Amino acid sequence: MKYQLIDNQLFIKNRKNFMAQMKSNSLAVFNSNDVYPIGADSTIPFQQDRNIFYLSGVDQEDSILVLFPDCPNPKHREILFLTETNDHIAVWEGEKLTKEKALETSGIKTVYWLQDFDKIFKEVMAQCETVYINTNEHYRANTDTQTREDRFNKKLKEQYPAHSVAKSNPILQRLRSVKDKIELDIMQQACNITEKGFRRLLNFVKPGVMEYEIEAELMHEFLRNRSRGFAYTPIVASGNNANVLHYIQNNQECQAGDLILLDVGAEYANYSSDMTRTIPVSGKFNDRQKAVYNSVNHVKKEAEKMLVPGTIWADYHVEVGKLMTSELLKLGLLDKADVQNENPDWPAYKKYFMHGTSHHIGLDTHDYGLLHEPMTANMVFTVEPGIYIPKEGFGIRLEDDLVIQESGAPKNLMGNIPIEIEEIEDIMNS
Repeated sequence: MKYQLIDNQLFIKNRKNFMAQMKSNSLAVFNSNDVYPIGADSTIPFQQDRNIFYLSGVDQEDSILVLFPDCPNPKHREILFLTETNDHIAVWEGEKLTKEKALETSGIKTVYWLQDFDKIFKEVMAQCETVYINTNEHYRANTDTQTREDRFNKKLKEQYPAHSVAKSNPILQRLRSVKDKIELDIMQQACNITEKGFRRLLNFVKPGVMEYEIEAELMHEFLRNRSRGFAYTPIVASGNNANVLHYIQNNQECQAGDLILLDVGAEYANYSSDMTRTIPVSGKFNDRQKAVYNSVNHVKKEAEKMLVPGTIWADYHVEVGKLMTSELLKLGLLDKADVQNENPDWPAYKKYFMHGTSHHIGLDTHDYGLLHEPMTANMVFTVEPGIYIPKEGFGIRLEDDLVIQESGAPKNLMGNIPIEIEEIEDIMNS
């Protein structure tokens, strides 16, 4: 890992909060992610399961966390199982976590080597009645691959059929959606790295540059600031490519007079940032581009004001839709008849703004959070309105990451990243 060690008080607190919501005499178990093969002896770079990381800070493959707050043996109320490091592993891969380093990382005192897992787990399972399993129930989850956790859960239910089974997910959805100060500081660091990458671009972009060259500039800046790289697959979409919402080819030449939609963000310590900016290839917006840009920016600013405790996500999007409808009428993209005759299930504004405005962000770019429950302080949401006009050859989206406050306006973690037309043009032409 490239990031600096995180204060283990975060993980101690996260475990305490999680265990406080477990049923009496219950146990919870969490597995690390698989190392996924590519072919031959190649593998995809490892990324840790977000839940075991959230609860332990352990960022290593083949790790298991067991939580059993009512265990008769106090030593077994929090247990980490890790791969035993040795000289061979140290030479070929680098030393894995020692028991001492695992304690420093997680705050967990009881650490066993993975080879002892079956014996210890059998012992603690005999002492509990309910077992919490880790499942991915995010509203956007859509995976065909069986995970290490899936295999473990299947085996557990076969071996211990008399135990009651509960889900960790509802507890984690609520806990992970509200950020601790340490988490907010880490997310701010991710946003600061994104800012450095974006400012680098403003002096780099010019007619004739390739989209992938822009991507490379960002990756360079991210890596040199302790980031692993992009928090998600980057979108560098020039001209009409911006009207493909998930355009990721990034292989076209940027033409004079066009705009570039950049949906990019650095990760830091497994936490995500998520930024979108739209900039002119030639360093200047034309009048039509300015008009559309200012409409998107206006909707964004007004939407941000609604990110306050008590707001319901679905109601918020209805209000944002009204704002966008007003702007599209001003731009001449809609007329009154379009609005009067619109389908309530797919309002007229959706022709030009077809995606949602906000989502939770944190350990995952589309982070955990129960959207039917009211927003609360220290939740972090993106705000990302856009207008897409294929017939005019451009699309504009703007996006920042905002922390809901107890009162007043949300805090913008990307408040120092240039967004106003004048500032962008001034930097690009300096």
